[in-house]
Amino acid sequence: MKTKLLYWIPTIPVALFMAGGGIADALHVESALAVIRHLGYPDYFLTLIGVAKVLGGVALLAPVPRTLREWAYAGFTFDLLAAAFSHATVGDPIGHVVTPLIGLALVQFSFRAWRYRSAGGDGRSIAPRLQPARA
Repeated sequence: MKTKLLYWIPTIPVALFMAGGGIADALHVESALAVIRHLGYPDYFLTLIGVAKVLGGVALLAPVPRTLREWAYAGFTFDLLAAAFSHATVGDPIGHVVTPLIGLALVQFSFRAWRYRSAGGDGRSIAPRLQPARA
C-alpha cells in the first residue's frame, strides 16, 4: 500500500499537469503560442509537443506496457530540460528556468517510485543485470 501511494502522489499531478498543458499546446491556446514564439520555436511545434504530452500523461495513468511508460518518462524529462534550457537561453527570469526543473524533479521522483513499485517494493532494480563477458 505504501509503495502505491509513493507512486501515485507525484504521478497524478505530473500526468495531469503535462496532459493539461499538452491540450493547451495542441489547441494552440494564445498563451501557449505567446510562449513558444517568445522562445523562438515555430507554431507547429506546439501540435507535436501537445500531442506527445497528452499521450505521455495517459501512459502514466493507464495500464500500458512498461516500454510505453518509460518513453513517457523520457519524453517528459527531455521536454522539461529543453524548457528550462530554452528559457535560460532567451534570458528569461530565473523563475522561468527553475519552474520546469521543479517539474523535472517530480517526474524523476515519480519514475523512481514506479521502478521501486515494479520491483516489488523491495528496492531491487527491474533492469536486467549485465553479465561479464566470458573469455
